[in-house]
Amino acid sequence: MRPRFSIPLMVRTAFAEFVGTYVLVVIGNGSVAQAQLTHGQKGDYFAINWGWALGCVLGILISANVSGGHLNPAVTLALAITRRFEWKKLPVYWLAQYLGALTASGTVLGVYYEAIMQGKVNGEFRIHKDSSDPGSASIFANYPAPYSSAGLCLVEEILATMIFMLVICVTTDKRYSKIPAFLQPLFIGFALLAIGISYGANSGYALNPARDLGPRITSYLGGWGTGVFSFRDYNWFWIFIVGPHIGAILGVCIFQLLLKLHQSNALDLTKVEHDQQIQRKEQEQHDIELNNIKAIHDDHHAHAVVELPRIGLRW
Repeated sequence: MRPRFSIPLMVRTAFAEFVGTYVLVVIGNGSVAQAQLTHGQKGDYFAINWGWALGCVLGILISANVSGGHLNPAVTLALAITRRFEWKKLPVYWLAQYLGALTASGTVLGVYYEAIMQGKVNGEFRIHKDSSDPGSASIFANYPAPYSSAGLCLVEEILATMIFMLVICVTTDKRYSKIPAFLQPLFIGFALLAIGISYGANSGYALNPARDLGPRITSYLGGWGTGVFSFRDYNWFWIFIVGPHIGAILGVCIFQLLLKLHQSNALDLTKVEHDQQIQRKEQEQHDIELNNIKAIHDDHHAHAVVELPRIGLRW
């Protein structure tokens, strides 16, 4: 017989994370590119939100059975910190996720290259460090609205990622919810959609360091230059690396607290049900004893009644 070809588990999981993250970003960045490059004729902000949400659903669906479908370095770190994921696997997952995002954004650049090139001015892309309009660079990474400060956007990114991570934990933990595995990607994707239509105006929403940094590197290599990092005197790009990690850790910690409360509540309910069951059994036993006593009493009464014989009188 032919020896079976076996791929090491770590290689399989890394490849699954790479492919899942690739699908997430290639659809997400692709939706942004189509909307921006057609000037809204073939997409708008709502369509972009759906693009990221569906990319998330499909990416998880593809990779979940092999790697768990993290697709996000912040998610992987948060799970490792709470001992829900092995630390030794973290570097491999991170590498796969960043490479997946980098490759996906490179694909989008290639597919839309001719349309993107129309945005060059005097043969180059222009990103002014104090400008609120990075032009076509925003196809790949997040940039702020004119009024948005770095502090505000950091808080927003932490908040949004915290909510996202909380939903991920609630959806996937069988101790807390009973959502079937095949429906879990939909719930997570809808969470991303909800965040997008609520918290995207100030600076977009990354919730995922790989999803922003990978495409930002692509835009750097693709001709936009150092402006993608030096934007606002280097006081911008780091938000989408730091914010998601903090938010994801907060989200998983809040879930751990909710899980303990849920388990404590379930234990209390079990105790109440147990006590009620004992009371029911005691009541049933009491009823049986009463019925037995009544039956004995009725039987005794029946034997105690003696019919007197008729006496015939003779004269």
